[in-house]
Amino acid sequence: MHAWLRVKGREFRSRLLLGAELYDSAKLIGEVLEAGGCDVFITTLDLGSGRAGVALSELARFVDVDTFTWVGTTSFARSGAEALKTARLLHESFGIEIVKLDVRDVANLPDGPATVTVAEQLLADGFAVLPLVDADPGLVTRLADAGCAAVRVVASPVGSGRGIVDERALLSVLEVATVPIVVECGIGSVAHAARALELGADAVLVNTAVATARDPAGLAAAMRHAVQAGRLSATAH
Repeated sequence: MHAWLRVKGREFRSRLLLGAELYDSAKLIGEVLEAGGCDVFITTLDLGSGRAGVALSELARFVDVDTFTWVGTTSFARSGAEALKTARLLHESFGIEIVKLDVRDVANLPDGPATVTVAEQLLADGFAVLPLVDADPGLVTRLADAGCAAVRVVASPVGSGRGIVDERALLSVLEVATVPIVVECGIGSVAHAARALELGADAVLVNTAVATARDPAGLAAAMRHAVQAGRLSATAH
């Protein structure tokens, strides 16, 4: 597989990214990552406890974490200050330099202005930043121009499973994007994942749908094939 993103000396080849925040079993995380063919491991810190959701020492029993590109996430942050603190603690604790930046409001939706502010601060600190925003071409362009490595775009409300609710808005982002675009939030089926790639997205990130499935590893494998099919369709037309 060709790399769709190169950053901090690492290559992202799998076009399926899977979140790991919703699991309480290190063994299951390992099974899901393997089934999904993932090459990225996403981790975070609970600011209340200062610990990762699943102990990394436990995870290492089931996954060779050194073979993955480590990406930190601020998905639990509800303010710019919390997101900034989380990213810096992830760097101090694990040496993480690539940040999946989420700054969400009380309604669990991306806070665009705060995201731009924190992204600029993290970029100044030397991080590679992958921010989450709505499908807004202006915001995407601003973040790309600021130096973000890729931009993540919301498909529909977090955990809704509704898929891409406004394909026209996503296409407007893809038309102006100068960095890779990852589609996430609300990806609830393999059809949603395939469609995102078919429209021209570079990758998808799936979390809730896989984590809450009856067979998470089985659905991760299905998502892997769906993403590959969507990409093949996009390049074949």
